[in-house]
Amino acid sequence: MGEQISRTDYSEADFEAYADRVAQQQRQLAELLEQWPFDLAHPRAGMELEINLVDPEAAPVPLADQVLKAINDPQFVHELGHFNIELNLPPRQLGPTGLTAFYETLRSALNDADQRASGLNAQLAVIGILPTLTADDLTADALVDEPRYKVLDEQLRRLRGGDVRIQLPDTELAAGISFDSITPEAACTSQQIHLQVGPSQFPAYWNASQAIAGVQLAMGANSPFFAGRLGYAESRIAVFDQSTDDRSAERVRSGERPRVFFGERWITSVLDLFTENAGYRPLLPELSEEAEETDGVPELRELNLLNGTIYRWNRAVYDVAGGAPHLRIENRVLPAGPTSLDMIANLALYAGLARALAEQEHSAWSEEGFAVARDNFSAGQRLGIEAELVWPGLGSVPAPVLVLEHLLPLAAAGLQSFGVEAAEVTRYLGVIEQRAMARVNGATWQTAAVKARERAGETREEALRGMVQDYLALQRTGQPVHEWELSR
Repeated sequence: MGEQISRTDYSEADFEAYADRVAQQQRQLAELLEQWPFDLAHPRAGMELEINLVDPEAAPVPLADQVLKAINDPQFVHELGHFNIELNLPPRQLGPTGLTAFYETLRSALNDADQRASGLNAQLAVIGILPTLTADDLTADALVDEPRYKVLDEQLRRLRGGDVRIQLPDTELAAGISFDSITPEAACTSQQIHLQVGPSQFPAYWNASQAIAGVQLAMGANSPFFAGRLGYAESRIAVFDQSTDDRSAERVRSGERPRVFFGERWITSVLDLFTENAGYRPLLPELSEEAEETDGVPELRELNLLNGTIYRWNRAVYDVAGGAPHLRIENRVLPAGPTSLDMIANLALYAGLARALAEQEHSAWSEEGFAVARDNFSAGQRLGIEAELVWPGLGSVPAPVLVLEHLLPLAAAGLQSFGVEAAEVTRYLGVIEQRAMARVNGATWQTAAVKARERAGETREEALRGMVQDYLALQRTGQPVHEWELSR
């Protein structure tokens, strides 16, 4: 959901004072990294999950307030739209049985919340982009009435100087659709993994996360439709990118860096990312009255508030917990869904690969151009499991082959290094293995299901509605998506 603010009106003096405070806190962070013992004793992982709310006809319903009240669980909070909520799982260690603990907590929380929502004739839909969302659902009225979202919408529209335009070349969205607010961002629901690492480890883990982002998209794509039209395998990436782009046409032509950003280079320090942030205009220039501390450790609130409005797909996070500062990578690459088991398998693949690559004595990626990782990211979002990915020493390889023959053993070694038990490694990476062998993920299943219904004579609207109803029924079975059958 992001940190909340208390004001909606800011002067130019507020922006200047805020920039000064951020610069001061960047210096504080540099000092902290050298002088403070960051929490490394028990590194943990966490997870956020954004969720859609639908009615029995699989259409979005703006019942977030009522559903959250019915759920009555502080783990669930508002998200951007009235048809969204968010689940924040408590962080935990991965080993030795941490993955199953994550799975059980996630499954139980979703099942309980879904049951409580049913009393309101609503249900939870864990899916990257809800295919039954229409352009008419994505108006400014759909935004949750929170100051943060109001200011973000106003600032982004003002800086951009025009409407949001969602346009995906070479797809059914090639002509584009215009929107008068950032609400299309609410269509993009994700599974966000937080991985705690130390300052000295951070560059290697962040670089590794960038290197495998294309693999994550290829294996986990689950957002092929937007506003009733077929886009990329993981359309969420482009929709989010374009929804939050604050650049005018002139600034785009000048090559100015976008606010949603994969990156341009490998890093050598976490400070590289926070220093890069200084090049962005703040959107929420709210100053705390005085420097806030937790047990003597500065919270760096303004630094974090700015960082929260720069949407890297792998974002650095500074936080304080239990009186000790810590750093973590927020991996924002994955879509929500399809099932709890699929999502924990995705977590296992990410955590295992990131650790294995980060701990290699000599990483092959250190000599590979950053553009290769960026191209893999693009290929993964466009083609999903059908993508060809480039890997050091191997050249161009079909994504399923790369995963089956080369990356699964690496991920297993990484999980074992976290202390994950062998049975857990086999269970969760086995889901990825079977998905790769079947060449099925959420995106391929959704696309095939809609095509089958259209061949049977249904309109696109009917096919999308029926597909989502089938998806939700299968989601409740808990079977991973590679085992799902088509109803037609």
